[in-house]
Amino acid sequence: MRVIGIDPGLRNLGWGVIESTGARLRHVANGTCHSEGDDLAERLLSLAHQLRAVIAEHGPQAAAVEHVFVNSDGAGTLKLGQARGIALMIPAEAGLAVGEYMPSTIKKAVVGNGAAAKAQVQHMVKLQLPGVKLDSADAADALAIAICHAHHLQSAGHFAAAVARAEAGRARA
Repeated sequence: MRVIGIDPGLRNLGWGVIESTGARLRHVANGTCHSEGDDLAERLLSLAHQLRAVIAEHGPQAAAVEHVFVNSDGAGTLKLGQARGIALMIPAEAGLAVGEYMPSTIKKAVVGNGAAAKAQVQHMVKLQLPGVKLDSADAADALAIAICHAHHLQSAGHFAAAVARAEAGRARA
């Protein structure tokens, strides 16, 4: 099963695609969508176009997005939430079910510690996906999200159902 992980951001939206066969994981691709434009609507639209192209090119069967945490900057949190909306909408538009995970859940799945540092997450992503060349820290986070979702699908027995939903979604499109 091919899984895309998405790390939402308004300036930089990281993405990573892996192939999961049983317990084996293989890196497919990773990158960063950079928003373009002067106003918020243009920036969101550019992210949507880029993410749509990534999904069309790599054909994932499942998607996962990181939950956004709320901080003291309300305006910044709201803008990040709008970028997260793009990260949820574009895979759903492609007929994919989208999993959502808290940062601590992702870290626990990849590192074994929900309070792991970013450097530890990147190190474990490289260990689990040998030979991977990380496009950016955001792309590394996105690969960690994809790994977390692949583990969740396998352990919960949702693998076959996710593939069937993806195929049905593609048939409708």
